Amino acid sequence: MMTNRNPSPAPQRALWTIGIAVVAAALVAGCGDGPRRGGASQTAAKVNRDEITVHQINYVLQQQRGVRPEQADAAAKQILERLIEQQLAVQRANDLKIDRDPRVVMQLEAARREILARAYLERVGEAASKPTPDEVRKYYEDNPALFSERRIYSLQEIAIEAKPEQIGALRDKLSEVQNIAQYVEWLRANGYKFAANQAVRAAEQLPLASLKAFASLRDGQAVFNPAANGAQVIVLAGSTTQPVDLATATPAIEQFLVNERKRNLVQDDLKALRAQAKIEYVGKFAEAPPPAADAAASGISLDASKEPAK
Repeated sequence: MMTNRNPSPAPQRALWTIGIAVVAAALVAGCGDGPRRGGASQTAAKVNRDEITVHQINYVLQQQRGVRPEQADAAAKQILERLIEQQLAVQRANDLKIDRDPRVVMQLEAARREILARAYLERVGEAASKPTPDEVRKYYEDNPALFSERRIYSLQEIAIEAKPEQIGALRDKLSEVQNIAQYVEWLRANGYKFAANQAVRAAEQLPLASLKAFASLRDGQAVFNPAANGAQVIVLAGSTTQPVDLATATPAIEQFLVNERKRNLVQDDLKALRAQAKIEYVGKFAEAPPPAADAAASGISLDASKEPAK
């Protein structure tokens, strides 16, 4: 959990950097070869028989983070150079009929499905309403560990390799020792393999489900969690209080609540679609059909589960 400018400096890497963005634009907008609607004024470059448009450049530019307005022109020129290199590669791929390779066909279809599904779910999420001031205040008051009693935690983590039958002894020993140094010595003396790390985390950087447990700890106390390959011990080495007032927290709370509503809308919609659909499991999948995956686990989520960030 805690542990402790050259337009094309590398052509292949540059192509991959913008490849997905351009594929998305092409698949969703239905872009193809030849002149685009909008006339020659929208053409940024001609690459043999194809055109690269200002719309394509702007689409990629919008995906870039941290580009200041005064940098936009220079960034657009860099993007154009990369698009030219990409278009040359696409043309050569078409000449070699790589687009007919079964693996490539499958990848293109998978990208198309992903983009269309995500676009649909985003449209469903657009119906989420903005929380009222009373709802924001209630969330603030219901979560003092995130806001009015917010702390910065200095944590020590010990990841211990152990068999399932050893978990009880590890837990019991932790409750007996006076400090974590004694526990570490006991681990060494008994031949346990472990790794220790340190980290500093603000309250909002901890899993929301675990935050109340951490908020109740005093300095020097520890949390014991069974893990896949053993156990994890997290020790609160120290903490400082850094509260956040309602006015400061409001934008983050509003965004969090909107995202929660989007996630709920998406999950409800997918549940309704599954109920209306005829789904038949075949072959080995018919033996024990898995439980329906929610949007957050499907790879097409709206990233709506983020906790408020300060």
